[in-house]
Amino acid sequence: MNHVHRIDLPRIVLVGQGVVDSIGDVCGELAIERPLIVTGKRTYEIAGGRAKGILAKEGFSVELTYCSAADLTTVDRIRKEAEAMGADAILGVGGGRTIDVAKLGAFKSDAFFISVPTTASHDGIASSSASIKGFDKPYSVKAKSPIAVLADSNIIEESPYRFTASGCGDIVGKAVSVQDWRMSHDVNGEYYGEYAASLALMSSNLIMRNALLIRERLEEGYRTLLEALVSCGVAMSIAGSSRPCSGSEHLFSHTLDVLAPGAALHGEQCGVGAIMMAKLHGLDWRELRESLRIIGAPTTAEELGVGKSTVVEALVKAREIRPDRYTVLDTANLTPETAELLATECGVI
Repeated sequence: MNHVHRIDLPRIVLVGQGVVDSIGDVCGELAIERPLIVTGKRTYEIAGGRAKGILAKEGFSVELTYCSAADLTTVDRIRKEAEAMGADAILGVGGGRTIDVAKLGAFKSDAFFISVPTTASHDGIASSSASIKGFDKPYSVKAKSPIAVLADSNIIEESPYRFTASGCGDIVGKAVSVQDWRMSHDVNGEYYGEYAASLALMSSNLIMRNALLIRERLEEGYRTLLEALVSCGVAMSIAGSSRPCSGSEHLFSHTLDVLAPGAALHGEQCGVGAIMMAKLHGLDWRELRESLRIIGAPTTAEELGVGKSTVVEALVKAREIRPDRYTVLDTANLTPETAELLATECGVI
């Protein structure tokens, strides 16, 4: 098969304590002159204002704008602001919502994108995909790959632990998404890249192996999570799609977003979905569930804040969310009865 795709990888990745203070050096190395910072009201206090102060002091023509919603209206406003100032880079300084808006704004304005996450709640910090409201589909769309990622472990450690646990749920679920991707290759001849798949699977294994270090909130655990999140972004860039990192567990999460919007974080939902999808694949779902339990991520519907009937409905409808993405759900053909049995056997309901 002749499969050609473009691979865009970050030129600079900094992970560790205090790396946000290197934002000026990074922009200088990339020959950026007019950066636009996108941040939230709270994340301005955490890192956005600090980044602006550093860049202004070092002579960059920097401007700052706020992001309060991950929707197309906000993306379009940021695009216009970037074009008006002639921004050559958009810096997303904040959580998942801010990062997604900044990367899509960069894509639409043809500016570089620099990712400066203040939480580690999902793998979007280093990917080219963005989850934005306003499209006719509930899953992520193509945006801009970051040219640089600055993941400051000091800032991540100070964020609510729930975000960290959510990021772990997202990464652990790669054990399922890789299996779904391989299955689609075997059944449909879809392109499958072993290198990208290995990166995603390694990330999942490392999080499970270091579950206790993460739970104890040790620097080594946080660095492992941040490096795993970046590795998953790289895996998607190498694959040319989100395939190695988004499978049936993501379809379950996207369906929950429709049925129970705002009930839980993306990574939390992916983690719970991964438990059940792992069982469908014949993987060691108990080990996966135990890792999530040790980390402190949800493993049940109650912990997600959704009801039994919602989980069952999400399992049945998940395959309809993205018909083009072949997963184990296409072979399972879950009915309300078999879906309830699956969730019960896995301890989700």
